[in-house]
Amino acid sequence: MTRKKAELDTFEQGLDEINPIVQSIKENSTDGQDLHSSIINVMRSVKNIDKSMTVGTGQNSYKGVADKDVKYIIGTAMANNHLTCLPIEIDEDVKVDRWNEETQYGVKSKQSIFTKVKVKFQLTHSLSKESIVIVGYGHGVDSQDKSAGKAMTYALKNALLYSFLVPTGAIDDTDTTHSNNLPIPNAVKAKPSINAERFQKALSAIAKGEASVNDLKNNFTLTAEQQQSLSEL
Repeated sequence: MTRKKAELDTFEQGLDEINPIVQSIKENSTDGQDLHSSIINVMRSVKNIDKSMTVGTGQNSYKGVADKDVKYIIGTAMANNHLTCLPIEIDEDVKVDRWNEETQYGVKSKQSIFTKVKVKFQLTHSLSKESIVIVGYGHGVDSQDKSAGKAMTYALKNALLYSFLVPTGAIDDTDTTHSNNLPIPNAVKAKPSINAERFQKALSAIAKGEASVNDLKNNFTLTAEQQQSLSEL
């Protein structure tokens, strides 16, 4: 019992930042007697959701809305207004790419799984039994089995944000910054491999002082055997 209570306390502490938003939702919500009045109540309650999540790293990173924030804030407002949201139809498309890649340990098999989904959700008012269908689109990429979950997460998040017209991040995010104005990161060019004959010539050049080991490593992708040969020089 003590461990469960400690875990619950930790979970509640983690929600401190968004609890004031939810408290405001509870205070401003009124019992909607039909579907559309309840939808309007949710729209009035949820004014904005901050972009608290950083997606990616380095120059390719950007700010996004966390899935847990969307579910907690919008979900609380929906519950207060007798609304449920259930997936009723999923249209999916999965593409699997496989290739071989040279590494310092030899040739390795790689794969990338891309999943895109268009999901229909049924938004239902529990008191009047009225319902409408809303649609969300999402896609995800992973090397193992997580692409479907990522795609479904984005589909639900986008369906809720767009259905209730919830602003995200700073109000002027998309008004002052356009993706066309952002710098395009330099593409990383893959280094070519080097065949056995050229590699032997390179070793001879290194032995004569005409080239260096670093020159070879910086310009070519070497096999494990070639790496071993260099380490023995």
